[in-house]
Amino acid sequence: MTISPATSDLMDVHPNAASCDTQLRLWGKRRAFCGQIRTICCYEDNLLVKNVLSQPSAGEVLVVDGGGSLHCALMGDVIAALGKSSGWAGAIINGALRDTVAIDRLAFGVKALGTNPRKSSKRGEGAVDVPVCFGGTIFIPGHYLYSDEDGIVVAPQPLEI
Repeated sequence: MTISPATSDLMDVHPNAASCDTQLRLWGKRRAFCGQIRTICCYEDNLLVKNVLSQPSAGEVLVVDGGGSLHCALMGDVIAALGKSSGWAGAIINGALRDTVAIDRLAFGVKALGTNPRKSSKRGEGAVDVPVCFGGTIFIPGHYLYSDEDGIVVAPQPLEI
């Protein structure tokens, strides 16, 4: 597991890096995580989320733009556990998740807008590895993301303190 530098320290040293303005809640035992970005753009449909997090990863972070919908969950404990076992560092969800008590037991980091116990659809609609934008930040596949209790920092290259 890569140790993630504190986002506030990164912003002090790299003031031109992007900082996501959306106030997301943090779940999971991995309170700080970082890695290269992969993305999904989907709306109330989590089949692509499950498929991508099932793929082996070298510690990437999945950024899911669910359009800010809180109507249904784009991730639950089963999908989070898939991500953890496949080597993903964590996930950022511009939408809802569920099974938060179980997710809090996993060595996996998840940030989301909130929760809803309702399942999403499973049609497989959406797009993978396309730029997504929320919170005044553009998340581009291959760029780097750093997340902790204070926020999310994004940059085109790895950042050091």
